[in-house]
Parts: sequence; structure tokens; C-alpha cells
Amino acid sequence: METDVEVAFSPFATRVTSWSIKASAITVSRLSYDGYDLPIAPPSKREDSVSVITQLADFRHHRLWRNGRLIFEGGHPKAAIAITDLREEWQCHHMSPFDNLRFNIPLVFIRNFLEELGRPQFEGFDCQPGTKDEVILGLAQAISPYLLNRKEPNQMFLEQISIVLLTHLAQTYGGQYFPTTKSGLLAPWQEKRALEFLTTMAFDQVSITKLAQTCGLSRSHFTRAFKLTFGKSPYRWLTEYRVAKAKELLLSDATILSVATKCGFSDQSHMTRIFQGITGKTPGKWRRENRPGARD
Repeated sequence: METDVEVAFSPFATRVTSWSIKASAITVSRLSYDGYDLPIAPPSKREDSVSVITQLADFRHHRLWRNGRLIFEGGHPKAAIAITDLREEWQCHHMSPFDNLRFNIPLVFIRNFLEELGRPQFEGFDCQPGTKDEVILGLAQAISPYLLNRKEPNQMFLEQISIVLLTHLAQTYGGQYFPTTKSGLLAPWQEKRALEFLTTMAFDQVSITKLAQTCGLSRSHFTRAFKLTFGKSPYRWLTEYRVAKAKELLLSDATILSVATKCGFSDQSHMTRIFQGITGKTPGKWRRENRPGARD
């Protein structure tokens, strides 16, 4: 764990009060300013991370650009959050006083966290602008005194903050399911064995009967327990896993046909039908929106 004060030399950064601290792989920063005369902030640096911003006080007015296009103008109340994908370029013009706290989270850290919990199909977060989130605000308020006093927090405290943050984000905005009851769930060893089987055989023909047998259960019992554990049937889990892997390959130069073949779909039209059913978009449209300049 390390603490440091953020230093930069742009006209924006030299006038904004900023502190930052590390919590596991997450960088936590608090930014504030009490004037109305800030210049436009420089464009953000592209990185394989997401930024979760919570407003510690009402923020009356700003303009926000994504990849050079103005997408928002207005304000946000206290407790409003924004989740931004830092693989894109962001730029903000703060036009009123503000006080916010930001969690910068590497995507690989999120994926590893979810894979350890048996939820490897992470596709990103979906959070509408201006959404108020008292949980995120509470976490920000808990860690803010350390930033203000520039004191080194207890490492266990920071670890707990990061676990609660990731769990809340994944369940609330990442489409992940975490059961609240243990009755009828797969045992930990069964869950581990089922996931190992599914991920190993994901792109081949998967026999649910054989999968159930590896867990020592009947097909019907296994299917019920799996759904209680993961919030979806084995077939749905497998389908979403294939689509998630297809998305990763669509960001490369691979053809859609080769992506379909590698991800266990019978042909391109089969992948298109399944992909569109889950995402609402064809693979080609998804690729164009997420990989500028890409061709089908």
C-alpha cells in the first residue's frame, strides 16, 4: 500500500486539490475545487480500467465529452455516481465548485475477482448518468478521512473496502448474481468442479448429464442447484460465457466467421442470432461501436 499526492502540470491540475491512495489494485482519489473558473481538463489517458466517480456534494454544472463528442451538460446531486470506461477518451469542463471521490479499477482486477467467485462472464458495467448510490457514497465517506489527513490506512480496512466495492458494482451494475441463501446451493467443491468442466468444454458439445455426474448429482437436482447458485441455468451460463469470449475476439482483427468457430457456434448466423439475443446487437454492430475503424 502506498499513499501519494497527485501531481500534474496542466492549468487544470495545478488549481484542483487532489489526494490519492492505493487500496489493493484500486487507486482512490479525491478531487475538489471551490471556484467557477476552471479551464477544460485535459483528455483522459486511455487505459484498461474503469473509473467510478461519486459526488460528495452537489455538483451544479459541467460538460462531458466522450471520444471528442459532447454527451452531457448539467449537474449531479450528492451521491450521484458515474462509471466510465477508461479505454475511451473522456474530457470534462467543470463549471461550478465540486468535490468528488474516484475509484480507478483495472479491468483485469475486476475479471480476476469475479473468476474467483465463479462469475467469469463480466462484460462491463451499465449505469445510467445521475444514478444515486448511497453504498458507493458510504464507502467514499469511510475512506475520505485518510485522504484528507494523508494518513496511511490499515491494510485490512482497504482490502475490505475493495471487496465490498467490487461486489456491489458487480451485482448492481455488472449483471452478476450472488445468492443470499445457502439452502439448495452447490457445495463449494461442486461449484468449482462444474465451472472447471464448463470452461474446459465451453466451445465443444457439453453434456449436462455428464456435468451433473461429475458433481455427484442427478441431472434435475444439479440443474436446480446450479440455478440457485448462479441465478441462471447451465445452458444460459454457457451461452453467456461464449458470447463474452466472442466479444474479446471481436476486438481483434479476427473475422466474425472465425470468432464464431472458435467460440463453439455452429456457424456465423448461429452466433449472430445468439449474440443479438443477449446483447441486442449483431456482432458486426457491436464491433463497430466498440472498436472504431473495424470492418466486418
